[in-house]
Amino acid sequence: MSRRLHRLGAAALAVVVLALGVGRPVEAAHAESYVPISGTGSTWSQNALDQWRKNVAANYGMTINYSGTGSSAGRRDFIQGTVDFAVSEIPFQAQPEDNSPPEVPTHGYAYMPIVAGGTSFMYNLKINGKRVTNLRLSGEVITKIFTGAISKWNDPAIQADNPGLAMPDKSIVPVVRSDGSGTSAQFSLWMSKQFPSAWSAGMRSQFPVPANGKAQNGSLGVAGYVSQDYGEGAITYVEYSYALKSGFPVAKVLNNAGYYIEPTYQSVAVALMGAAINPDLSQNLDGVYNNGDPRTYPLSSYSYMIVPTEVAGIFTTAKGATLGAFATYFLCEGQQQAGALGYSPLPMNLVRAGSEVVKRIPGANAAGIDLNACNNPTFKPGESESDNQLAKNAPQPAACDKQGPDQCVTGTAGALEETPVTGSGGGGSAAGTGGDAAAAGAGTAAAATADGEAMYDANGNLISGSTVAGSAVSSPFTLADTGWGTPQLLMTVAAGMLLVAIALPPLFSRRLRRGGGAGPS
Repeated sequence: MSRRLHRLGAAALAVVVLALGVGRPVEAAHAESYVPISGTGSTWSQNALDQWRKNVAANYGMTINYSGTGSSAGRRDFIQGTVDFAVSEIPFQAQPEDNSPPEVPTHGYAYMPIVAGGTSFMYNLKINGKRVTNLRLSGEVITKIFTGAISKWNDPAIQADNPGLAMPDKSIVPVVRSDGSGTSAQFSLWMSKQFPSAWSAGMRSQFPVPANGKAQNGSLGVAGYVSQDYGEGAITYVEYSYALKSGFPVAKVLNNAGYYIEPTYQSVAVALMGAAINPDLSQNLDGVYNNGDPRTYPLSSYSYMIVPTEVAGIFTTAKGATLGAFATYFLCEGQQQAGALGYSPLPMNLVRAGSEVVKRIPGANAAGIDLNACNNPTFKPGESESDNQLAKNAPQPAACDKQGPDQCVTGTAGALEETPVTGSGGGGSAAGTGGDAAAAGAGTAAAATADGEAMYDANGNLISGSTVAGSAVSSPFTLADTGWGTPQLLMTVAAGMLLVAIALPPLFSRRLRRGGGAGPS
């Protein structure tokens, strides 16, 4: 009897070990080999990075430290050797606009694409006390707003974009980044290439503040300012993810095909089919800006991680092993969450390029990434680079999104409620043409921001609440837990078996003693 009970206990222990391992890759067994690594840089891609860092900490035991200090600061930290990696929307600058020394790293490096997305225009506007959620803007109007050439919401050019709205006689407050920003650089590059007569300043990481504007630090700062009550009339440029999780709308932007499009993960995927990759893996977006597909969002781009390709300074091969494993995760499995987070998953050509970079990181897997086992949502095993699943299945825009007398009433990003027609034009619905993607993200954002409210003053400084002091911020972005699964079931069974193994021996022992003796054990 005792031997049978011992075997039962051993079986229960085996089930516990199995339960702890189910659902976690083999790497989890070697969590102790992952040394911590640290990076700084882009806030544009920070919401995705923060989710991935949380995932690999839970599933692999990795510690990835990251601070969203802005792309310019990240590149500077990498050059100074104080971080293991940096994240930026633009490459090192040979001639920085502030006349600082050229950005030249002293050790080998490479650019690795990490996530795609759309630079959106989040705004706070009301008509007769009702929030506007369906604003439309052409690129030239956007450019004139952020140079101060258009300063009223009822400007004839804005009214022409919005026939379904009676635009209010209210001042526009353009909110720009106060720090060196890759988002500012991408936005200004787009303006300089598409509307050079209205924007002659070229690409600018340090964005000039319009006379009627405000400047805030970081993506959280600009989004936080617009989202406050005092932000009514304000508009800012920020990655779509921030509008989604803040519960605010974004402007639909006029593309080259004559449609006003929202930066959903699908419209970004379509747009980036026109992107060209430079030999160093930095991006050439001319084909994106002028993409003739009516589903295109014109301000689509991707962010990249700057990684070491040789051991130097604080970077070691042990850190390279962690960095390579983290990169393999976010290029493949991590991209599945991109859409819900307000981004767009990287297509196969960029994942393949990223795999080549992984091979060059000291201490990382020299074989790179097996694309047939990658589990990236944009392609299936055996497919080619032209088979982008998201672009292939992206819906066509609604008729009311076409430039003309009608205007869709459907809301955008984190504000999906309809806006009633108040102008001279007609209405229409964009439901079923990409709004489902925004709805899914908005639901996630609502769950993420339900933990508490923060209050800010008119300068964006925190007055009360549980967020970071110093600037107007939004709550951390998380995804819902997957809930009950096989590991939990096995753990329950194992617990029951252990209880039996522990409880039965004393009971049988007492019965045997009462019976007058005990046999051999």
